[in-house]
Amino acid sequence: MRRILNAIISTVTLLLLCTACTQVKEPPIDKPVVSSESIELIFPADRYPETAKHIQNAIESGQPATCTIDRDGAEENRKLSLRGIDTKKGYDRDEWPMAMCAEGGAGADIEYISPSDNRGAGSWVGNKLEEYPDGTVVEFILE
Repeated sequence: MRRILNAIISTVTLLLLCTACTQVKEPPIDKPVVSSESIELIFPADRYPETAKHIQNAIESGQPATCTIDRDGAEENRKLSLRGIDTKKGYDRDEWPMAMCAEGGAGADIEYISPSDNRGAGSWVGNKLEEYPDGTVVEFILE
């Protein structure tokens, strides 16, 4: 009787292990791995005052204060957010949320700001976020 009980326990244990192993799924190879990480980014408002003011104005008018990194969507988002917004000599069209954010694209807030402020801020943000994977949620804190 004891042998039969041990055999049943062994069989059930083996079945449970096999079931657990078959339930583990690998992420699809053709899709990027996304993060559920959330970080705060202290944005230097004194260094890029025009960009900071635009971010603040956009958030106050209902745009999100967070950005979910989506680098692959940036080109399409930029196209959608700037559609119908004329260029203006001596200015860049700044977008909030940024094109690299999943929240960006159509409906983004656009302001004309100086190219040095806009491009400096974009480079600064890009450098600060380069180590974070797509899917990381970034809360912008203006200081």
